[in-house]
Amino acid sequence: MPGHVSEAQFEKDIEAVLLRGGPGGAEDVVREPQPAYGEGRPGGYHQRKPEAYDRGHCLIPDDLIAFVQATQPKEWKKLEALHGKDTRREFIRRIARDVKKRGTLHALREGLKVSGTRFDLAYFRPSSGLNEEHRRRYRANISSVVRQLKYSQANENSLDLALFLNGLPLFTAELKTQLTGQTVRNAIAQYKRRDPKEPVFRSGVCLAHFAVDPDYVYFTTGLKGRKTRFFPFNQGWTGGAGNPPVQEGYATAYLWERIWARDSVLNLIQHFIHEVPETGPKDQATGRKTLIFPRYHQLDSVRRLIRDAKRTGPGHRYLIQHSAGSGKSYSIAWLAHQLSVLHDESDERVFDSIIVITDRRVLDKQLQQTIRQLEKTRGVVANIQEGARELQQALESEKNVIVSTLQKFPYITEAIGRLPGTSFAVIIDEAHSSQSGEMTKSLKKVLSVDSLEEAEEEDQIEDIEDQLIAEMKARGPQPNVSSFAFTATPKNKTLELFGTKQPDGTFQPFDIYSMRQAIEEKFILDVLENYTTYQTYWKLLKKTENDPAYDKQKAARLLAAFAGLHEHTIRKKLEIMVEHFHQNVQHRIKGRAKAMIVTRSRLHAVRYALALKSYLRERELGYGALVAFSGTVRDPDSGLEYTESQMNGLPDTQTKQAFERPDQRFLVVANKFQTGFDQPLLHTMYVDKKLGGVNAVQTLSRLNRTHPDKDECMVLDFANEAAAIKASFEDYYERTL
Repeated sequence: MPGHVSEAQFEKDIEAVLLRGGPGGAEDVVREPQPAYGEGRPGGYHQRKPEAYDRGHCLIPDDLIAFVQATQPKEWKKLEALHGKDTRREFIRRIARDVKKRGTLHALREGLKVSGTRFDLAYFRPSSGLNEEHRRRYRANISSVVRQLKYSQANENSLDLALFLNGLPLFTAELKTQLTGQTVRNAIAQYKRRDPKEPVFRSGVCLAHFAVDPDYVYFTTGLKGRKTRFFPFNQGWTGGAGNPPVQEGYATAYLWERIWARDSVLNLIQHFIHEVPETGPKDQATGRKTLIFPRYHQLDSVRRLIRDAKRTGPGHRYLIQHSAGSGKSYSIAWLAHQLSVLHDESDERVFDSIIVITDRRVLDKQLQQTIRQLEKTRGVVANIQEGARELQQALESEKNVIVSTLQKFPYITEAIGRLPGTSFAVIIDEAHSSQSGEMTKSLKKVLSVDSLEEAEEEDQIEDIEDQLIAEMKARGPQPNVSSFAFTATPKNKTLELFGTKQPDGTFQPFDIYSMRQAIEEKFILDVLENYTTYQTYWKLLKKTENDPAYDKQKAARLLAAFAGLHEHTIRKKLEIMVEHFHQNVQHRIKGRAKAMIVTRSRLHAVRYALALKSYLRERELGYGALVAFSGTVRDPDSGLEYTESQMNGLPDTQTKQAFERPDQRFLVVANKFQTGFDQPLLHTMYVDKKLGGVNAVQTLSRLNRTHPDKDECMVLDFANEAAAIKASFEDYYERTL
């Protein structure tokens, strides 16, 4: 059993796979099953002894010099003419200084200038063509593995495994096996005890550090002592976390057989790993940078999508069902970049333009930052704000990636229709996630009804996902367009439009990262863990009345009044919500917890907000409250008209930012902000609206965002049955069919 081998044997087994076959390129590989794009055969590494490692300069000098001399002999001779016998020492000193200043990733991508001579430190597969000279240089890359790497100048501490490319450090790994009673958790703890000031652990020197046992893999891109965060790098199993069990070998063998394969590593460096600036409070730049390394599902899905698009060309549709917490922004950025440089076997571009449909400014920013790093060029991303003319200009100026909003989709389909000889990849980001009120407020009319009951029946504007699907169905299949739709909660019609048809007639996503896996991997919270209906909450309070340790607070009296006399009045429901928040919620997340009140209509939202502010003043609680709804609402009882801007005392475009302020603790909503709204400090939701299906999942999922000080969330539901809500989530918990 693999769990009963020693750590030394575990090391030997991994090393044996890495050393298999000697150097080789992906172009020489034919194996079943077909590897994902960017992967090659296992092996291709050279074995190096720990003594080959230069602890002070943090590299393997012999590999570095051998690579440079073999691939760039003319440049090396120029350097020798200047430095003579000191050439080797000067070169090593300069590369070590450059890595310390800019990091290994920069050195591998950008090369090194020494005494007016430029050297490449790695060769990657070109997007198109592979002439014999480039093939030779690509194959000349030296991948090496060192076991028991002694990394410190101060002591003889060692790392179980380290991987290098052309002498520069890439990955380290701590390995554990159950034979010694240790697991991946012990490996993580071991890394957290390491001195982050050691050269090999300094920020940017290594691209990732892996904690590995026979069953699980975790990684981090930077050590920060006890604050170090490790991310799971597991395949997933039966819709959840972990890895599929194996009859023989190790469940984690995919790591060294596929991910660490020589060609896979070069593909990772070329197309995935990149730096992002760190930000502090209020999104202010700190001057530091963080390395981004893809999680397993991100890497696997992008590679599979690229492989399929390369093989089949344009004219196809793909549905990627990735839960909240999956890192969709980076997945989309990596996919957009690689589609923009993708060539088929005949060396022709597969897509002339990549169009990303989104309403997230953060995605637009990440797209530009990521693609600029990976492609080394500026101006490849165009943001379309105006419409058809601006889109046409972007297409004519050969912008590789064009970003636009869901509202502009009709212009985009029209422009695509006018260019039948041009091929497009259209990436659609979470079609339903846009804030409903922001998207449709121009279509809303002033609401004028005679009662709250009529307000509940007001017509809801067809959401953007429905409009997008209707537009695509009207256009029909287009042989020059491939569509890639990312969504956490696809509707049935979305699944039928973008999904892959199965033999039994059902449709399923091309790729899945499930809600269950995201919860089990702790990227989102389980919003149903503390879901309570009003009836259950009331029964729980009744049970505690005879408990001598229970302090009969005001909430109990309010509940009694509510249950006995005022079952449907906004005022009484609101009093329960406020008292529950005050006693049970406000101290959560180190005193920063916030709450959302979900109402049935815009008129309900107006009345809730007025009553809430009045009650907060009466109780002198000091909590701020905001309201969010679209358009103008006329209250039939008072005859007064209300807008979000007027009620909040600020432009409606600033409501989201205002809710981030510490004093603002309540947000009353009607449709707006029920989807596509991320606020990690949102802890509790009070629901007074019938929810079902995808709408229930999207609404309650506003709570699932994580925060370092947040370990749970809460729903108190006045309008729905627990069984119905549970059934709604079951449709999306693992996969949608």
